[in-house]
Amino acid sequence: MLTKHAAPGLWTLAWRRLRADRVAMLALAVAGAFLLLLTLSASGLIVSDWEEEVGINYAPPSFLASEAGSVGRVGRVSASVTRHEPPPPNEFDPLAADLEALRAELPAAALAPPERRPTLPFGADKWGHDVIKKTIKGGETSIVVGLVAALVAVGLGTLFGAVSGFYGGLVDDFFNWFYSIFTAIPSILMILTVAAVLQQKGVMTIVLILGLTGWTGPFRLIRAEYIKHKAREYVMAADAIGASSWRKMFSHIFPNVSHVALVQMSILVVGFIKAEVILSFLGFGVPVGVVSWGSMLNEAQNELILGKWWQLTAAATAMALLVTAFSLFTDALRDALDPKVK
Repeated sequence: MLTKHAAPGLWTLAWRRLRADRVAMLALAVAGAFLLLLTLSASGLIVSDWEEEVGINYAPPSFLASEAGSVGRVGRVSASVTRHEPPPPNEFDPLAADLEALRAELPAAALAPPERRPTLPFGADKWGHDVIKKTIKGGETSIVVGLVAALVAVGLGTLFGAVSGFYGGLVDDFFNWFYSIFTAIPSILMILTVAAVLQQKGVMTIVLILGLTGWTGPFRLIRAEYIKHKAREYVMAADAIGASSWRKMFSHIFPNVSHVALVQMSILVVGFIKAEVILSFLGFGVPVGVVSWGSMLNEAQNELILGKWWQLTAAATAMALLVTAFSLFTDALRDALDPKVK
């Protein structure tokens, strides 16, 4: 007796190819670790105390033993100098006796400032914030900006490109005219124009700025793919059975061109993380009190002149790891989804 087995779908075949690629699985694990840190940080389970001044100013990393010893001596001296001792009573101050009585009632821990450590696992910034905690918290902002802005840009570019390439005619002319307006203006000027119009600082503002100005690249490539695929046999077969235009566009054609959108996604995530650095440097980025990899790199340029390299290294290393892992995984996913790859 013959049994019928359903043929594996596109995504099932893609997952089988993807699992066979060890580099892709390693890249997925690294990207997943960053996303896990983002979730834990956003929920407040970790690094919620990143703003606490736990180290002395520019505390070096613990593995720099020689510098740590000298800076530790300076930290102990500064701690002894800055320790608040209760002032002697002032006979000319009518409130001196009352203040002295209140100080006597307070515990000793409330009078003395918290002790700062002379070294931290990967150093501290100029305020004494732990660089590792600051990097994790900054990654929360930068990853959200990169991923969400890239999703907005690729979503708009895919929608506009699909409609333009599939329908053609006047619809295609309109979207090409709209595309020409955006590409005629340099991208940095377009970003600054949208930022000046919004006149607000914040993560969602950066997402809107980058998403509304970054859709042109995906639009051009998706439009070309739809023009190529709409005349193929499987689309004609879908038309023969009465499939609607939207079903043909997004149920039949889009799975065969989704690798193009994924490649654009990886490129835009990298570019938008860099663009967040530029916006923060120009004053259109994250507001005061919000940390990101861009604001850390902006601070680190002044610290590097003083020889304090650890904040720059931490932010740049985290960014390089995430960008490399995301790019490798997206390239592998593109190959797995490409029907021409055997």
